[in-house]
Amino acid sequence: MIFNMANVCKNYGNTEVLSNFSTSVEMEEVVCIIGPSGCGKSTILNLISGLAEPSAGEVANYSTAISYVFQEDRLLPWRNVYENIHIVNQNCSTKACLSLIKDVGLQGFEGYYPSELSGGMRQRCSLARAFNFEADLLLMDEPFKSLDYNLRIEMISLLLKLWDSTRKAIVFVTHEIDEALLLGDRILLLSSRPTKIVKEFKITAPKKCRKLADLQMVQIRSEIIKSFQAGI
Repeated sequence: MIFNMANVCKNYGNTEVLSNFSTSVEMEEVVCIIGPSGCGKSTILNLISGLAEPSAGEVANYSTAISYVFQEDRLLPWRNVYENIHIVNQNCSTKACLSLIKDVGLQGFEGYYPSELSGGMRQRCSLARAFNFEADLLLMDEPFKSLDYNLRIEMISLLLKLWDSTRKAIVFVTHEIDEALLLGDRILLLSSRPTKIVKEFKITAPKKCRKLADLQMVQIRSEIIKSFQAGI
């Protein structure tokens, strides 16, 4: 186990976001969190990372370090692609950094600055930076939100490639059901506030060979859509 949340409550003023919320993530596991807008998905990530403190309950984090990918790429505008990736790990050799840049499809753009890159390229750089940081837990808060569908699917393939080589545990927050289906070992479907886990889906198909048209994918997708339509 890399972290555990037990009976966590979180209030912001008079607003109760989480009430007796419990979940855990194992080493190397990819857990996707999906739920209505404003239900507290980002709050859960902030509690895991220590950016927020629980109002009650316990958050136990056993990771050595945490890497965080936000909705925005948050690249340093005054540093180029190579520098943005290398800065988080000064022990990373030039050869290793260039190899990672190649892995994310940015070979030839090492000297480009964020303002010279497309949105998809900036997210590739952001992913490479996150995986270059020496952490065993990666938190991702809707990192592909601003990208179109085809580019999101491309980024998912890239993320899976990076995960397969490092096996970091990942907690991935998304609004997109297809992202969760393709990435997750488990999907946590959340209710509206105060947030609870409505249902947990375990996906048995290996990530490398999943297809959205597979029967299990179709069944889970249908159940999630029905839950949203019922006003979870």
